[in-house]
Amino acid sequence: MQIVLIVNGQRLQPPHQTEPAVPWWSFTKTVLAATALTLVRDGRLRLDDPLADAPYTLRQLLRHEAGLADYGELADYHAAVARHEAAWPAQEMLERLQAERLRYTPGEGWRYSNVGYWQVARVIERTSDLSLADAVRTRVLQPLNIADTVRFATSRAELGQSCASLARYDPGWVYHGLLIGPLSQAALLLDRLLGGDLLPAGLLQTMQDTTTLGGPIPGRPWLAPGYALGLMRGPVAGGLVLAGHTGCGPGSVLAVYRGLMDERSVSCAAFAETAGEGEVEAAVVEQIHRHVAG
Repeated sequence: MQIVLIVNGQRLQPPHQTEPAVPWWSFTKTVLAATALTLVRDGRLRLDDPLADAPYTLRQLLRHEAGLADYGELADYHAAVARHEAAWPAQEMLERLQAERLRYTPGEGWRYSNVGYWQVARVIERTSDLSLADAVRTRVLQPLNIADTVRFATSRAELGQSCASLARYDPGWVYHGLLIGPLSQAALLLDRLLGGDLLPAGLLQTMQDTTTLGGPIPGRPWLAPGYALGLMRGPVAGGLVLAGHTGCGPGSVLAVYRGLMDERSVSCAAFAETAGEGEVEAAVVEQIHRHVAG
């Protein structure tokens, strides 16, 4: 398992001479949410106005409360990925899912939806008049001084270089886009974002306003898991509240979280192959506990 720590804004371990790119999986959602919120900051979007030709708002999309389904519920999707097929065109995916049929009234439920973040990506492109890659780079990565090795994966070859198990996986299956980059850059991005280097204080607090989703999850460290705007957020044992995101794909898991105690902040990113979400999250929690109280 690879682990990187950022303590009070500084990387604890000396950087390696070469650090491989790894798939950021659903931590990409946190980056997309931050990108969308810069457009809110600049007055180009509003969180609670209905989006064009849609019955839901940006806030509802970012918090998985828009009523949208998720293509993960399609057995044919999982079968196609397992056969190493090329990703379906987005329109085909939407048709197979009957995505125009809302599963509940927006704002009256919660359902994790990758389709919702595909919609977020389209909103970013329409509003910024940029490609998604350019919008993310100019609005988040560059302002937070994140290395230009962070990028959206566009081919199997790129993924195979970082993770042998992904050599036959088409990144197009992640319809909202799959960022890849050094693990340290994921930890730095979250640390700087939640440290206030991108969004004004009020909007950053809004990003962390959380819907609680229930009680403890067996095998995982969450006591009361919740979801904010592009952030998994909630308490864990020891009095810490963590914010960040876990993501998984074929053969690997990434977890990136930040904890704060008595003005001491610790961000930790961990990546592992052949490990479960709970194991990787537990390693992150253990590291944050160890250093936040040190």
